[in-house]
Amino acid sequence: MSGREQLQQMIQDAKSVVFFGGAGVSVPSGIPDFRSADGLYNQKYDYPPEQIISHSFFCRNPEEFYRFYKDRMIYPDAKPNAAHRKLAEMEKAGKLRAVVTQNIDGLHQAAGSRQVFELHGSVHRNYCMRCGRFYSLEEIMQMPGVPRCSCGGIIKPDVVLYEEALDSAVLEGALRAIAECDLLIIGGTSLAVYPAAGLVRQLPRFAKLVVINKTPTPSDSAADLVLHESIDLALDSVVL
Repeated sequence: MSGREQLQQMIQDAKSVVFFGGAGVSVPSGIPDFRSADGLYNQKYDYPPEQIISHSFFCRNPEEFYRFYKDRMIYPDAKPNAAHRKLAEMEKAGKLRAVVTQNIDGLHQAAGSRQVFELHGSVHRNYCMRCGRFYSLEEIMQMPGVPRCSCGGIIKPDVVLYEEALDSAVLEGALRAIAECDLLIIGGTSLAVYPAAGLVRQLPRFAKLVVINKTPTPSDSAADLVLHESIDLALDSVVL
């Protein structure tokens, strides 16, 4: 039985599937990942990307932060790919319990997924740091330089920067979903970022684990099935 056939069978047999995905899920939609040879962290800027997207850098130099953020982290024209669409289809069929994502692009919701735990927030939510007023991505993109609220406060995207903690309610929801599933599919992530990568440890002993990623991950040795291929191609092969 091929790897894709095994994946098909495992999804058919499961009663409660959870998908945990990273940057690789959105690469087929034209959004670059972080750590590959041509990824975000290997681009050349005046400061290292890890420094630019930190809380202290945002507070100290919002102009440079937004120059990088708008240029490299926002892709308003990106559309859901086969992976996003298949996961939404699985949820609608009652097979998928939840999506847990490290991505901030909102493509899972755009594809129709409803139960999505966004560990690192979303570019589609932005709030004034002074008065708390909400701003959409469209409004942010129309503001030159550092976006400012009508009250004069700086608008901050609702994304988790380095030095910031994950939202406790989102994290608890993701932990609960994984702890109660019988099949966890990890896709498009190197599992290099903590605490998100530690969520895998919540998987019940009776549950099955599938890892779909182009390169090896720390969870490969514990997985029941490992597919080293693009997540969109693997999921698109699944028939519900």
